[in-house]
Amino acid sequence: MAADAIDAAARIYPLDRLDTRTRVVVAVLLVLTLVSLRSWALLGVAIIIGLVLTRLAGISSKQTIRRLLHVEGFLLILFIALPLLTRLPPFIEIGPLSLSLPGLERAVTIVLRISAAALVVLSLFSGLTPTRLGHALGRLGLPSRLIQVFLFAIRYIELLRAEARRLHDAMRLRGFLPGTNVHTMRSYGHFIGQLLVRAVERAERVNEAMRCRGFAGRFPLVTLEKLGLVDIGAAGLACLLVGAALLMDRL
Repeated sequence: MAADAIDAAARIYPLDRLDTRTRVVVAVLLVLTLVSLRSWALLGVAIIIGLVLTRLAGISSKQTIRRLLHVEGFLLILFIALPLLTRLPPFIEIGPLSLSLPGLERAVTIVLRISAAALVVLSLFSGLTPTRLGHALGRLGLPSRLIQVFLFAIRYIELLRAEARRLHDAMRLRGFLPGTNVHTMRSYGHFIGQLLVRAVERAERVNEAMRCRGFAGRFPLVTLEKLGLVDIGAAGLACLLVGAALLMDRL
């Protein structure tokens, strides 16, 4: 079983051969197109294409279903609420409740759009580490300040979470029990304030350490990826699909 796990981790799937920049650009292009589509048939085809992409990314059916359940739970609430809240001629009346047909159609369209977009993002961003994604965004020309904030957030959110966990454990060791009273609100206020103070102190230490190592205000974007014929073919195919979908949707 250990050998199988190593082989699965080392396996290269078709989407892994694409440059990260190509995957990001194609994902943004496809999502923007899906948002503008109105035809249920085209959105259904887009969902099928998204499922095919998940297989090309090496994502198993169980993983796809598990990740989609997080999205579909919110969409279920939207699917129920939108026909009830849309102020249009009712389609079905059940006692004091009335379901609007335009609201139901709008809910179905939104569900199909979000499901297809989630599959596209899931497949094209699968296997990308946050650092690799940040470097790709930097090479695409995004502002360097934004890339620095993104890379710093990846590194230090977990550290702040660990610091918050230590403070919370210290509160529990001192017998703190949360409740709906002034003492609880005051305790959580001190907790948040202490967490912010420690975050500022850690940021100052990190800044001094980076300056000692010669940090000049920007991260070097080091990568071994290069655009190739596979990337050109994938981008061309994506543009062809987008053009055909928009043309068919408008006709």
